[in-house]
Amino acid sequence: MKFAYRFSNLLGAVYRQGNLNFSKDGNSVISPVGNRISVFDLKNNTSETLPISTTKNITCVGVSPDGNVAIVVDEDGAALLVSLITRAVLHHFHFHKPVSSLRFSPDGRKFVVTKGNVALMYHAPGKHREFNAFVLDKSYYGPYDETTCIDWTDDSKCFVVGSKDMSTWVFGAERWSNLIYYSLGGHKDVIVGCFFEKDSLDLYTVSQDGTLCVWESDTQLDGLILAKSKDKDRTTLTPGHEDQEVEEGEVIRGKPEVPKDEKRKTVRYKQISKHFFNKDGDFNNLTAAAFHKSSHILVTGFASGIFHLHELPEFNLIHSLSLSDQRISSVAINSSGDWIGFGCSGKGQLLVWEWQSESYVFKQQGHFNNMASLAYSPDGQYIVTGGDDGKVKVWNSNSGLCFVTFTEHTSSVTSVAFTSSGFVIVSASLDGTVRAFDLHRYRNFRTLTSPHPAQFSTLAVDVSGELVSAGAQDSFEIFLWSMQTGRLLEVLGGHESPVSCLCFSPVQSVLASASWDKTIRLWDMMDSWQVKETLHLTSDALSVAYRPDGQQLAVATLNGEISFWNPHTAAQTSSVSGRHDLETGRKDTDKVTAKQLAKGKSFTSLCYSADGESVLAGGLSKFVCIYNIKEQMLVKKFEISSNLSFDAMEEFLDRRKMTEFGSLALVDDGEGEDVHISLPGVRRGDMSSRHFRPEIRVSSLRFSPTGRSWAATTTEGLLIYSLDGSMVFDPYDLDLDVTPVSIRQQLRRQEWAAAIILAFRLNEKALKQEVLETVPHDQISVICASLPDIYVEKLLGFVAACLENSGHLQFYMMWAQNLLMLHGQKLKNRSAAILPTLQALQKSIQRHVDNLSKLCDFNMYNIRYAAALSRQRGLKRTAEDDDRVSEDMSEASSDAADIMML
Repeated sequence: MKFAYRFSNLLGAVYRQGNLNFSKDGNSVISPVGNRISVFDLKNNTSETLPISTTKNITCVGVSPDGNVAIVVDEDGAALLVSLITRAVLHHFHFHKPVSSLRFSPDGRKFVVTKGNVALMYHAPGKHREFNAFVLDKSYYGPYDETTCIDWTDDSKCFVVGSKDMSTWVFGAERWSNLIYYSLGGHKDVIVGCFFEKDSLDLYTVSQDGTLCVWESDTQLDGLILAKSKDKDRTTLTPGHEDQEVEEGEVIRGKPEVPKDEKRKTVRYKQISKHFFNKDGDFNNLTAAAFHKSSHILVTGFASGIFHLHELPEFNLIHSLSLSDQRISSVAINSSGDWIGFGCSGKGQLLVWEWQSESYVFKQQGHFNNMASLAYSPDGQYIVTGGDDGKVKVWNSNSGLCFVTFTEHTSSVTSVAFTSSGFVIVSASLDGTVRAFDLHRYRNFRTLTSPHPAQFSTLAVDVSGELVSAGAQDSFEIFLWSMQTGRLLEVLGGHESPVSCLCFSPVQSVLASASWDKTIRLWDMMDSWQVKETLHLTSDALSVAYRPDGQQLAVATLNGEISFWNPHTAAQTSSVSGRHDLETGRKDTDKVTAKQLAKGKSFTSLCYSADGESVLAGGLSKFVCIYNIKEQMLVKKFEISSNLSFDAMEEFLDRRKMTEFGSLALVDDGEGEDVHISLPGVRRGDMSSRHFRPEIRVSSLRFSPTGRSWAATTTEGLLIYSLDGSMVFDPYDLDLDVTPVSIRQQLRRQEWAAAIILAFRLNEKALKQEVLETVPHDQISVICASLPDIYVEKLLGFVAACLENSGHLQFYMMWAQNLLMLHGQKLKNRSAAILPTLQALQKSIQRHVDNLSKLCDFNMYNIRYAAALSRQRGLKRTAEDDDRVSEDMSEASSDAADIMML
């Protein structure tokens, strides 16, 4: 098996911090999630995480006006230039300081970055071919404190910058003789947003205390006068920089010296009105603002979770709603002005609201705390996760979106599982309950409890879905319930330490339980729940997993080893030592090196691959390892994260961060976007809030039943890794005669079966697809009957893969139907070996059934509406014809009466 798995998607987290952006067409939201970027398609209800990552959490994202590139900046000021078309990193840059905001000019030629109290204007990359993508044009000084926000005029002539010193500064992007800079006051708190009016120099400024100032300019945009060359020197007050280009660009500082004999009319501003958001005395800090110039809609978000919609400049309130009790961190409006995006970093929420219809277009929220466990549905279409926040969430593996959340648990969810039917989810929690959820009606239909209070740390469901078992971490007992009746069947005792993991055999009613007492016990469910075998280990057992065929057992122990056992003979067949493969990082509080720490580390989660040839292992580390069982060797290591904002990521301490008092990382400066913990019941002004950096870890691993992907619940979120088939060349039975030329010659001779066999021997995806789609549909049954058995399985797997994305639905369905009908008995005899292929085929067919059923329902109502409309028009036309006929009859009768009178 070739492990060409690549990072595919990030689920379980939709927003962390930073600013939201809409795509150019307004149909997608670009959201920063940790050190990655996720794109949510609101039209098709899909999500995609770009295969790029920064070294730390992202704080600022700027998207070009044409929507082709984006600039992503992390907490330290390291920037990436990313192509949104190819999903590739084009350039690396470092601003050397944290960046608060970034905005492209409307014409796409420049972009402005604010860091500290300076605004830097760069030439935008992509307009010209240059070696350096980031070329500094000018540096603008003026504010005395950190700058917070930026906005451009529609013609890209000027831009405005807001600051924490309560002032707003208007700068000219070019050398205007009547506008070098202009400073505006009038606020008593930090400037949150500053916005130009459409095609004007008029301004709106919003401050944190809920104040809106409306500024009017006495000059239009076309009234800006371009400075002459002699004025160029006067705007630069830094000595020695008058007539030369420097690396740092030009510095705009201070007021230009204008000769007395030369009088010019400079741009002036005056405040024409001032409005307040908090008239009722309910003081809430204004935290985010956005303005849509065409519709004159101002959206403001507050720390209490409330947002307002106002129409400017009259300041008419349109809507006032509450999203949650958490702070709104970011607000964005799409290009048409219909949809408003909100990001709440406290709860990890991302919402898109359509203000005209007052409805949610998109509403997603990840797990508030760490995810503890996950499970795939039998067809691989859904993933269920349980978290420390007590929620059970179900995700669609194709779209990457959560479609149902169960909140019945009152404490951390420690384990989740699907039943064999795929429509029931079972979860165990520390609140002492095991709950079963129905995916048809989205309800908790069964709650299983123990005779005495117990905290359940692990869970397992048997193949039939009838038996549910859960292990307690305080009483060392295993509880067994009937799903059908909800009755407690038995309490299994015998372990002398907490039960760490439970696993049912996939082929028979045998339960394997792992415990810290250095034993694995196999319980026979058919024989009065007696202990069938006891496997004695050399160290505490942390995880246990059955091979898909039930003929092998893998056990992870505290000494860092993975041992493999035969469950029938209770004999150990092999083992793998993986302690040094974890490569754990060093935490800020650790006194020893990472190499010494690795001696005490171990794997805490195990799962077999779909074919049973390999095992996937993870633990308190940023690495996930795949081992080949037969060869007893490490095949590949996956680094699940490179985010240095997490703890235990670096192997060595940075000497630059060491002082005589210890590491600088241990100093809590009260800043940053770390996780905040406040006292219970305190909603505002908590002086005892603490900060901590989450430690990177892998809590659970699962392989998809289709074998095409695997998932891991980590500190970063739910990571999906899938096969990239186009990057792998894996020929089968290759010789000199198997070439693309010979395959196409067979096609020209209409030797369809021979061409298919040669194509699968060469094993190039594009060539196989070309050969398959060249075959006439009336020859499919004949070809399927003449194929050798080995190629039947390969062709069935290829058809299952093509069905996922191909538009030729009926064509590939004919291939699948003929292969299954003609070779059904042979495939049934090898069902265990080809089970991943059959499940992949089932998943593809089920997805198309769901999509087509929705489309057909939608079209059915459209057709009904069109038919009713046509009938209504026909009746109207008939009525008009009847009126016209009656008018003609009356005219004819009147003419006849006139003739008779004559």
